[in-house]
Amino acid sequence: MSETNVPFLKMNGLGNKIIVADLRSSARRVTGEAAKKIAENSATHFDQLMEITDAPEGELDANIRIYNSDGSMAGACGNGMRCVVAHLADGNDQQDFLFRTSAGLLPANLNDDGQVTIDMAAPRFDWEAIPLSEEFADTTGIELQIGPIDDPVLHTPSVANMGNPHAVFWVDGNVNSYDLERFGPLLENHPIFPDRANITVANVVSPEHIIIRTWERGAGITQACGSAACAALVCAHRKGLSGRSATVTVPGGDLLIEWNDKNRVLMTGPAEYEFSGFFNPETGEVVLQSSEAG
Repeated sequence: MSETNVPFLKMNGLGNKIIVADLRSSARRVTGEAAKKIAENSATHFDQLMEITDAPEGELDANIRIYNSDGSMAGACGNGMRCVVAHLADGNDQQDFLFRTSAGLLPANLNDDGQVTIDMAAPRFDWEAIPLSEEFADTTGIELQIGPIDDPVLHTPSVANMGNPHAVFWVDGNVNSYDLERFGPLLENHPIFPDRANITVANVVSPEHIIIRTWERGAGITQACGSAACAALVCAHRKGLSGRSATVTVPGGDLLIEWNDKNRVLMTGPAEYEFSGFFNPETGEVVLQSSEAG
């Protein structure tokens, strides 16, 4: 194998396509152009790429940088973090982890049943923290809509920051009946969101169950977006639509989301290994290796 290549794992969290690049003990780093090229490869297309690097000894388990498939950076990816934990816990008895991401410190735990719980930190609702380009005193519903003024298709989303900016549109009925492939890019890049935003359509089935579908900033339609599931729960609770915990169903399956009394949002769900290979972190050149779990 060429010395220019480093190993990676292809994994998923409820169908959310994840590349885990473990660059601990290496000075090399993934470039945005390389991440974009890896995502363009049909075999290694991902929603997020999780780059693991060394943290100062004794302080943290690792530093994490997160790339979207368009080469841009993400602040949080709960599904990807579950994959990171599953990888780092493989073959040892460690269950508790602490990481640093651009969104801050992120604790995580491998549960006895194999599920992984990620502490997604405290939600932020102030318009400047989301951020929005203009002031809104009440972010449980802002003035934004798609469609005719007198009969909008989507309107009045709740907004929050869960490591990434999120807008949650509340709908009745089937979330798949809304054309997110069409509306998602327009809303993601709307001027109200200076850092762009993740766009979610959410149906509150009951106070304990929410169904969502998400257009993910920098990635597009996704089978699962963990931070969007967290945003849906906290925004639903703020509107009086749910309790402080609920099952949030994404196209890939179910996540358990809890907003605890310490103002932390906990996300619990699975992670799955698919295959491994090698890639050049500077150019994005890929060499596939194995379809068997190692």
